[in-house]
Amino acid sequence: MTKQVHYSDYLQLDKILNAQALESDLLQQHAHDEMLFIVIHQAYELWFKQLLFEIDSIAGIMQNPVNDNSPELQTVVHRLNRMVTILKVLVHQIDIMETMTPMDFLDFRDMLRPASGFQSWQFKLVEAKLGLKYQHRHGQEYYVSQLRQEQIDVIRKVESEKSFIELLNAWLERMPFFEETDNWINFRATTTTPALAEWDGGHSPFWTDYRNIYSTGLAEAEQNNLQFFDSVFSDAAGTEGRHLSPRASRAALFIMLYRGYPILQLPFQLLNSLLEIDEQLSTWRYRHMNMVHRMIGTRIGTGGSTGRDYLKGALDKHYIFVEIARLTSFLIERRKLPVLSPEMEKRLGFVS
Repeated sequence: MTKQVHYSDYLQLDKILNAQALESDLLQQHAHDEMLFIVIHQAYELWFKQLLFEIDSIAGIMQNPVNDNSPELQTVVHRLNRMVTILKVLVHQIDIMETMTPMDFLDFRDMLRPASGFQSWQFKLVEAKLGLKYQHRHGQEYYVSQLRQEQIDVIRKVESEKSFIELLNAWLERMPFFEETDNWINFRATTTTPALAEWDGGHSPFWTDYRNIYSTGLAEAEQNNLQFFDSVFSDAAGTEGRHLSPRASRAALFIMLYRGYPILQLPFQLLNSLLEIDEQLSTWRYRHMNMVHRMIGTRIGTGGSTGRDYLKGALDKHYIFVEIARLTSFLIERRKLPVLSPEMEKRLGFVS
């Protein structure tokens, strides 16, 4: 006999709908907006749980070599885009929160001490799993100071594992664009600069040509960008202090430049979705910061943080995929792009 599933039982609504215990009611000082405050934060934590679920599934796929023509890459892109949509919902929830006025919040705010959104260990896990390292965090002294030991242990374990951005770096490094010299046998450079013939940007004539084209398009005030170019793409620059190696950075830029080719469309969507994730996280932090300023001004947070000032520091510093975003500094106009070799065009899917 087939089991009969009931809506309420399946969703465990008895647990969920009875999980809103108002501190103001317990103290017999009923504050109407405390219900809204609880429901919104519970919804945040449920969405954080879903984000973690998606990140783990994507990391599981990318731990193994991914065939860029397989459904696996489509699955990764699809789930990253789902994460973007969830983050947009988190941003829009602030609109609901802001229907609560500062005086409404003061009706119950002091009853919450020392509880704080800073104690959201799930959000810290989201950041850590994506690739935000401890050494890059703002307010390190507060990072785990208010968490329970079991929560700290979970976060430390995640920090010791490979983050998504490290898996991304490995995926980009496997791109066989430049390491297979057969791809460039018949490449014809559009520029000639003998002094750059030995430039070590992947030992490919493409990058020597590209660097020359890029340099000719720089304004006088942008000449330092050429040195920046070398620091990002030259193998001699090393990898210390960065998430993406020179080889991975070259692959990512190549994907951005030639994304119109069939085999590069999904990789480009993947990179673009990561920029969207960073943008939505930044938007959420910005909206949160402004909401806190509106609600409590310059007062400290209920957990003892500096309130708006802490949030401002996190907003400025907690970009995870900044190394992908900065690649736009090195784009050139489509009309100036080097013409790919016939071998590479065939590899990318335009020539049969």
